[in-house]
Amino acid sequence: MHIPSVAEMAMSGTSPDILFWVGCSGSFDQRAQKITKAFATILQKTGINFAILGKEEACTGDPARRAGNEFMFQMMAYQNIQTLNNYGIKKIVTACPHCFNIFRNEYPELGGNYEVVHHTTFLQQLIDEGKIKLKEGGTFKGKRITYHDSCYLGRANDIYEAPRKVLEALDAELVEMKRCRSKGLCCGAGGAQMFKEEEPGVKRINQERIEEALGTESTIVAAACPFCNTMLTDGVKAQEKEESVKVMDVAELVAASME
Repeated sequence: MHIPSVAEMAMSGTSPDILFWVGCSGSFDQRAQKITKAFATILQKTGINFAILGKEEACTGDPARRAGNEFMFQMMAYQNIQTLNNYGIKKIVTACPHCFNIFRNEYPELGGNYEVVHHTTFLQQLIDEGKIKLKEGGTFKGKRITYHDSCYLGRANDIYEAPRKVLEALDAELVEMKRCRSKGLCCGAGGAQMFKEEEPGVKRINQERIEEALGTESTIVAAACPFCNTMLTDGVKAQEKEESVKVMDVAELVAASME
């Protein structure tokens, strides 16, 4: 895929309407790269004028701040803000709730003021505007799908409807887990837990969560966060259900259902 970088566009005297912030996971994690490709494919098919930072993109500093290293976070944040402001970026779309949350709620006090949109909200807007054309009798028509609320999307930013509306547009049967929306259970990776060993306990959080998901008898567990995706996928593997249950990002479901 050829995705223009902001630097390339600047050299030709143009600028993107939207910066697609890929994030560490979407850049380096093999599984999350598929989510990045799926979302970029949707943006290209719908004719959105977008670009990425490419090699100029650095980590937002979210894991550093969550783990308590405020100094490192501020260094990383100031570097990103300088890059974004130099290019005059106004609108950022990202598929990672952690990046979304920190840009939206924590960058403004350091001088980084942008319109920040999570990819599920953006997909819902594109569907509402008729820009995303879905196949007749879609790929997932009638399939049972359960949706896992990411903590940083749901409880931290109150975004519950957008991902569900996107899934409903696929004509799938959306089945809720017992703990959902504001009562949703964390996948076990939030707050920099992704990068450390868990404290000793009786059961891993992702095991507990995937048992709830499997209890809905869904064939697809939909996620909207690369970290949640990793944790839920590990949970499915531990239950030896890889053949019958797939963990997919909302963007992947849409990309597979487009005309």
